[in-house]
Amino acid sequence: MSFMELAKNRFSTRKFTKQQVEKEKLEQIVEAGRIAPTAANNQPQRIYIIRDAEKLAALTKLTPCVYGAPTVLMVTYDTTEDWQNPLEQGVHDGVVDAAIVGTHMMLEATELGLGTCWVGYFPPTKTAELFHLPKTEVPVMLLPVGYTAPDYQISPKHYSFKPYDTIVKEL
Repeated sequence: MSFMELAKNRFSTRKFTKQQVEKEKLEQIVEAGRIAPTAANNQPQRIYIIRDAEKLAALTKLTPCVYGAPTVLMVTYDTTEDWQNPLEQGVHDGVVDAAIVGTHMMLEATELGLGTCWVGYFPPTKTAELFHLPKTEVPVMLLPVGYTAPDYQISPKHYSFKPYDTIVKEL
């Protein structure tokens, strides 16, 4: 499958089966995130694997966007390790780095025949407290991962794109 085919085949899964993700597949997904490029190769990302039923239930109390997935990957970044732009104070790349990591994992999961949903609809501070994260770590995204339920219908929005000239501008 070409990259463009992979990108077009990826969709947000919001209904999963209870089947656990195989250890080998999960390791491949996490490895795709581990090797993702980061600013100055500082690698401030942390990838947390949440599979425990009690922890998933607790997370579901904070956000409805777990969607019954048997596994959720949480990507954070450490504020003491993210690249800081010396040309402008206050500009950091931790969120960008975490997003690159999440994208790599999401696409690897798709290639492996698994469903995912990029989730930003969660409270980062309460989530960090729930999982007792270090004070220097900031949760950026959740990635429910699993097998898409056979009766799941892809959102019609998945196939809707703004016109090219609305998105792309030449300077």
